[in-house]
Amino acid sequence: MEVAVRVKRQASVYLLRHQLDDNYIPKNIVSTVNLDCKLDLKAIALQARNAEYNPKRFAAVIMRIREPKTTALIFASGKMVCTGAKSEQQSKLAARKYARIIQKLGFPAKFKDFKIQNIVASCDVKFPIRLEGLAYSHGAFSSYEPELFPGLIYRMRQPKIVLLIFVSGKIVLTGAKVREETYTAFENIYPVLTEFRKVQQ
Repeated sequence: MEVAVRVKRQASVYLLRHQLDDNYIPKNIVSTVNLDCKLDLKAIALQARNAEYNPKRFAAVIMRIREPKTTALIFASGKMVCTGAKSEQQSKLAARKYARIIQKLGFPAKFKDFKIQNIVASCDVKFPIRLEGLAYSHGAFSSYEPELFPGLIYRMRQPKIVLLIFVSGKIVLTGAKVREETYTAFENIYPVLTEFRKVQQ
């Protein structure tokens, strides 16, 4: 009996993952890397193309590349934040390209401690959701103020993921450091969403 339940559970997880894979769209990957050297931001901004530096507004050089289409925030300490990539691989490739640009400008930049800090992804469960009922039933995790924001904010504790759930069935997942966490969060929330599925008249 226990084996049958386990097999059924594995099958349902497989189907859920397949459904998520079909419409799972990574929107933005945020990563960090340590170039492990002090940087002269003014010199970088003057020499590099696609770079801007306004220290009165923000204490970092903002640099952009087209392929992969990303933006980097480069700090004098040698720390760098890379945003805008659509996959973990793209994020790492972009970060390496920025490091190479800094090296070509004469700085002894290395590529240390690369880390994915946040994965923002979206998916669609393909059915409308009763957000009021969900917010009422899951009040400890939910925040829903439709006059301020049209989506329900659901703060999952395990894994620690924030989901923006919209009445249309569209979902945005944020806060994951590895893609597996977004899959687990989706598996956890899917039965809840089906419970509050809006019946079409």
